Amino acid sequence: MSAFGEPLKTLADIARFEREAPLEARYDARSIYDIFRKSAVRHDARDAITMVMTGADDETPRRVSYRELLAGITKAANLFARLGGEAPGVAYLLPSLVATHFTLWGAETAGYAVPVNFLLQAQNIADLVRASGAGILVALGPHPQLDIWDKAVAVQALVPGLKLVQVRVGAAPVPEGVTDFVAALAAEPADRLVFGEARGGDDVAAYFHTGGTTGLPKLVTHTHRNQLAAAFGGTVMQDLDETDVILNALPMFHVAATISCGLSFFIAGAGLVVLSPAGLRNPAMVANYWRLAARHRATVIGGVPTALAALINVPVDADLSTVRYSIAGAASLPRAVAETYEAMTGTHIHEILGMTEAGGLVALLPGAAAPAPGSVGWRLPYSEVVVRRLTSDGGLGEPCAAGEIGVLTVHGPHVTPGYRDPAHNAGLLRQGWLDSGDLAYTDGEGRLFIAGRAKDLIIRSGHNIDPLTIEEALQAHPAVALAAAVGQPDRYAGELPVGYVSLKPGASVSAEELQRFAEPRIAERPAWPRQIFVVETLPVTSVGKIFKPQLRCDAVERLLRPQVVAAAQTDAVSVTATAGGKRGTAVEVRLPAAAAARRAEIEAVLQGYLFDYDVTVVG
Repeated sequence: MSAFGEPLKTLADIARFEREAPLEARYDARSIYDIFRKSAVRHDARDAITMVMTGADDETPRRVSYRELLAGITKAANLFARLGGEAPGVAYLLPSLVATHFTLWGAETAGYAVPVNFLLQAQNIADLVRASGAGILVALGPHPQLDIWDKAVAVQALVPGLKLVQVRVGAAPVPEGVTDFVAALAAEPADRLVFGEARGGDDVAAYFHTGGTTGLPKLVTHTHRNQLAAAFGGTVMQDLDETDVILNALPMFHVAATISCGLSFFIAGAGLVVLSPAGLRNPAMVANYWRLAARHRATVIGGVPTALAALINVPVDADLSTVRYSIAGAASLPRAVAETYEAMTGTHIHEILGMTEAGGLVALLPGAAAPAPGSVGWRLPYSEVVVRRLTSDGGLGEPCAAGEIGVLTVHGPHVTPGYRDPAHNAGLLRQGWLDSGDLAYTDGEGRLFIAGRAKDLIIRSGHNIDPLTIEEALQAHPAVALAAAVGQPDRYAGELPVGYVSLKPGASVSAEELQRFAEPRIAERPAWPRQIFVVETLPVTSVGKIFKPQLRCDAVERLLRPQVVAAAQTDAVSVTATAGGKRGTAVEVRLPAAAAARRAEIEAVLQGYLFDYDVTVVG
């Protein structure tokens, strides 16, 4: 049993938990700094962070106690206040390090943090920093494999007045005019905040980047209240206490790494094992994952669907008896991956629904609950989640019945007050509820299931890609009349971006030429389209908008038909994709009686993707 009462197992348990006491009485922290202050008192010398660098069996990792973590956060907050004055904005370009935790939580204590994906191009990083109002940029120093420092210098040139702080790698001296992070921390007091009280309550704690990476960046506001409500909900729903240990391989610019797989564990006094600066992009972490779980006596393991897909290729070579359950989130989990993973590990996967605009966490299957394949569980305590019908004018209607697909809406103290730029708020909060953009339904027990997305975001390996980034790059080509980008199913990544273009009259250009033209104009490599299809016309609605559901179906058919024909050993087959069904897309394969014996081979082609399918023999 956790420090907050009996484990929650059902929706009725959540309702009882809420009736017994209000949120403020359950956990009396009012700021993010309070979390670390309370945990340092309660857990003192217990390991808060274990930093794994190589994953080798003989490695001695760096261990940071709760007392040391509080001291580092206090020092960082004092440093940022000295450098930036009152409530400074602190952006960072850092892989997963102990210094990243000092930076993030120290920034939220003194002012606000701006986590930035260091894989973006310098111009796009500069746009984010400028839009956030941050005056300080903390970045990793020169590194043999990473170009982060070069980007930081370029960003400073694009954002006048920006102060650079370097997390030094190796013995090279820090350039003149740049603050040495480690040396500066050593000069700051660890026992008090020099600027007064920590930020808290409705103060801004962070701006998290979401959506597009070109044009005007969308920065989601997180207040301290938002993050506290989301993180506490994660602690209670996962039934966490000080004996828990999670293997955390997510990047620290991702909201899941900081809230559901970060603050939720820090509230409980649990341990975070950070799997190298690169996480599971480091092949050694994948190869040694099971032994690392056993060595650190992990109780919670897992990650994004692509991580699980990689791990099922590694034989389990260690004792996983300490693991209570596995987690998956950031994107829909293919059923075939889930079944293989669970069979290999002997653990059940508990799926999580997160959203940056809801403090990073909306719903999850409780750690103590019975398995529910495909479900993201129930809402957090002290929140409301309702699946609603859409009215004829596009408004939010009545709640849906069980099994009926509608739009998922969210209300509660974890919901953002809006984007930093109010111009982006249109459609975010509707009738006082957050429109998640997800299509969902519930079962008879009230569990949530995600059925697709009302929005057009492409989710590749849990990473949100705004199709506008691809469309703008393609649209810039002089031969292109219209451009659209959608997600095409992929067994490993869930979706991969593909582009569609129609050309201007008399124009001629190949898909290869368009690819070469677009890639340098797209901010991040994961958004580069896997393929570009040149078509005569793009489907449009009655008001002239590009009709993307039809393009998504076309992308499915282009992917599957060659594979189905090969498996059936005849081209007398039809492959039809339609929008709808409880997974967003439904695929129907019709094959002649002569190919009926190949049915198993055809079904093997269709398995592992995030769509429903049916194979019918005709004739």
